[in-house]
Amino acid sequence: MMHVVVTAGHVDHGKSTLIRALTGRDPDRLEEERRRGLSIELGYAWTDLPGVGEVAFVDVPGHQRFVSTALAGMGPVPVALFVVAADDPWMPQAEEHLAALDALGVEHGLLVVTRADLAEPAEAVRQARARLARTSLARAPHVVVSGRTGEGLDALRSALADVLHAVPEPDPDAPVRLWVDRQFHVRGAGTVVTGTLAEGTIAVGDRFEMDGAPVRVRGLESLEAARDRVSGVARVAVDLGGRAPDGIRRGRALVTPGSHPLTETVDVELRGDGAPPERPVLHVGSSSQEVRVRPLAGNLVRLGLGEPLPLRTGDRAVLRDPGSRTVWGVRVLDSAPPPLTRRGAAARRALVLSGQAPPAEPEPERAPEEAPEPAPDPAVEQALDRLAAHLSGRPFAAPDAAELAAIGLDDATAARLHRAGRVLRVAPGVVLLPGADSEAVDRLAELAPPFTTSAARQALGTSRRVALPLLAHLDRTGRTVRLADDTRRLRGTRER
Repeated sequence: MMHVVVTAGHVDHGKSTLIRALTGRDPDRLEEERRRGLSIELGYAWTDLPGVGEVAFVDVPGHQRFVSTALAGMGPVPVALFVVAADDPWMPQAEEHLAALDALGVEHGLLVVTRADLAEPAEAVRQARARLARTSLARAPHVVVSGRTGEGLDALRSALADVLHAVPEPDPDAPVRLWVDRQFHVRGAGTVVTGTLAEGTIAVGDRFEMDGAPVRVRGLESLEAARDRVSGVARVAVDLGGRAPDGIRRGRALVTPGSHPLTETVDVELRGDGAPPERPVLHVGSSSQEVRVRPLAGNLVRLGLGEPLPLRTGDRAVLRDPGSRTVWGVRVLDSAPPPLTRRGAAARRALVLSGQAPPAEPEPERAPEEAPEPAPDPAVEQALDRLAAHLSGRPFAAPDAAELAAIGLDDATAARLHRAGRVLRVAPGVVLLPGADSEAVDRLAELAPPFTTSAARQALGTSRRVALPLLAHLDRTGRTVRLADDTRRLRGTRER
């Protein structure tokens, strides 16, 4: 298993020097970076850590001008090396990086006090520990080092190994969402994208989507070695060949078909002080874009995105006001919310999101009385028979994209059949039989509340690709209540 670690901290506090000392590789790739001694872009380096294995580092710039680049590196990475210098006071960019890591809920990390050869480190340790105590990194251990002399590096390796051993192993069968942090063209190969694979597995020959367009994996590398298959967490470079869609850039994502529908509107819960401005910047994964904020009530708001993103319920992100540098943590509560068209709809929506009111049932669509009922389409009826056969005895084993194609159900047809009540389409590409949601409630009733997503997935006998949108559907229709810690209970039940 590989581990991926991101650096964080103020400019010129020794992040890149530390990575060079740990790995023997220079994370600064650009000539300008080496000339100026200043990281401008994301840097990458790796090493074999005794007792752990492969560890890749994403080195982010610490200057305030490059904060969006830094957040693009932090977004998908589960472990942080938070770096402060012994010979400097607590600095603004350290504060902003720490706020971002806290907003993303990063709990696994290590506080590293560098440049111990230049000053007594005790005061820097005290200041940093006091700041970290109010964040998700409160329990992070600390070490004191000098990247120049090598003092403390063995202790750093040992402490980092302990941290990495405590990181939960990700699900190799989870749907893939690879946020692109670098894109380039290789002559004779094609378009290559790189990113941090947080969970799931990518293999040569796999088919994915990017912004709804189909792509295929022509080649795969990790840490500059060709691989047939890579599972998260890992740094990967994916060759998409010469027919990759236009517009690939940092902030786009490679996803398992049907797993992460594109959305332009999300309802979210904010964590932080004060209210955000009307047009802050949303940072999620490696993406960064200005969004519109519509308050609902309290810390619940609706975000309107300028560009659609593959988001899902439970995603964490950072909302940032570039002017004041204020940061808010974001947790997505609904990635496909209903429109707010009536007076008082925002307040009612807030009650639904907080579990204080059931969602309103949508008006059923009715054909005009004079319109004759259309004749059955034999191809559709045969597809429905094949779907029923596929789900026989496995009501939550929704067919994947290839299986749906073989069955003969495209997503537009599935959506139409869902409106007619003939299938249950809980998300694009995730199609079940009518009544599967009620059967899911019956199975979930056997779990002790509150239950985790993993426990629900096991009770339903399905994958995360199906469990996540099905649980979100149950949330929207008022059968389940999602709690602040991402667990759930059935509506009307209490914790035992």
